[in-house]
Amino acid sequence: MSHVRRPSAVLPRPNWGWQDAAACRNEEVILFFGPDGERQPEREIRERKAKAVCASCPVRLDCLNYALSRPEKYGAWGGLNEDERATERRRRMRRVSAA
Repeated sequence: MSHVRRPSAVLPRPNWGWQDAAACRNEEVILFFGPDGERQPEREIRERKAKAVCASCPVRLDCLNYALSRPEKYGAWGGLNEDERATERRRRMRRVSAA
């Protein structure tokens, strides 16, 4: 018996060009992706600083849309942390299904 091979879902290759104009380009990565074992008070301070960088970024929406279209589980992307991105994904899915 022959087996039919199904193509796996492959996400399209991202366009990374927007990163050239990103405000975070010269920042330390740890500002956006905290260390293992980070305590909540330190995390809140770090995320507030990361979000301040994102707030003035000319490609913030490109960054956020990239992170929402991919399974980016960690870090600050487009001014949102992990939990905020999960909420935004659900909001967008509800909007699409309501249309």
